[in-house]
Amino acid sequence: MREAAFIKKNTDKWRDIELNPTRDPDELTERFVELTDDLSYARTFYPHAQVTKYLNGLAAQMHRGLMQNKREERGRFITFWKYELPTLFYHSHRLLLVSFIVFLVACLVGWVSAANDPTFVRLILGDGYVNMTLENIRKGDPLGVYGSGDQSTMFLQITLNNIMVALRAFVMGIAASFGTVVMLFYNGVMLGSFQYFFYERGLLLESVLKIWIHGTLEISAIVIAGCAGLTIGNSILFPGTYSRLTSFKRGAKQGLKIAVGLIPVFIAAGFLESFVTRLPLHPAASSAIILISAAFIIWYFIIYPIQLNRRG
Repeated sequence: MREAAFIKKNTDKWRDIELNPTRDPDELTERFVELTDDLSYARTFYPHAQVTKYLNGLAAQMHRGLMQNKREERGRFITFWKYELPTLFYHSHRLLLVSFIVFLVACLVGWVSAANDPTFVRLILGDGYVNMTLENIRKGDPLGVYGSGDQSTMFLQITLNNIMVALRAFVMGIAASFGTVVMLFYNGVMLGSFQYFFYERGLLLESVLKIWIHGTLEISAIVIAGCAGLTIGNSILFPGTYSRLTSFKRGAKQGLKIAVGLIPVFIAAGFLESFVTRLPLHPAASSAIILISAAFIIWYFIIYPIQLNRRG
């Protein structure tokens, strides 16, 4: 192919690459491959021509763009946890409070219902679990359920189940937040009746020191997942100045980031429930784990976002 024909054939493509840069990694890579093919052809047939020098410079420019994009991608993980997620939570604190209030009210409903109806606990927790726990209490090990089963298998099952609960709370927000509220309420009622079951038998403190080793992170994460569901639900109910579809897309993206951000919390909770809760810990050690877990949740999801916003 003559040099003039080669230039005429590819001028529009080169001009688009030069004048309309992209930051999309896939498109950037595709463009770079095409450009290096053209450069290789030019070096073979027009080694001393101006077009070869031009393509060499353009390829070098794109190569720098690729390297910068890779550096940004490597730092993206840190940026997400250090800045993006906390900033998102700063703007979601109102919905986080709503989620917490719904869950707390549900816990009180569960406690009061269990106190006034002897069959309520069996209705919520199931006969199998109640009978097993009563048998464990008779044996002198009321929380023996946490000491049974293979630890690694238990860890995987618990972690995956908790992640699925969070994702369901997020997805159910599509029903204008109603589905998320129902899920929060059900889990709150379950927790309230569960704790009354032990209180009624004089085992409340023992159950708290045992269960909340992992429950502090687990229950907090469920409440935060409720915030993710309310985020997507409110984007449908209150689109503001956006179209409802645009608002929904924004809310879905924000809610999904919140739900994904909870995965490490659920992994930590699953580890504690599988490997630590079963241990015969001193009350001081149990209390320390519970307080450290609560302090982390309050700091990362409430205090740090506020501090970050003030600095910003």
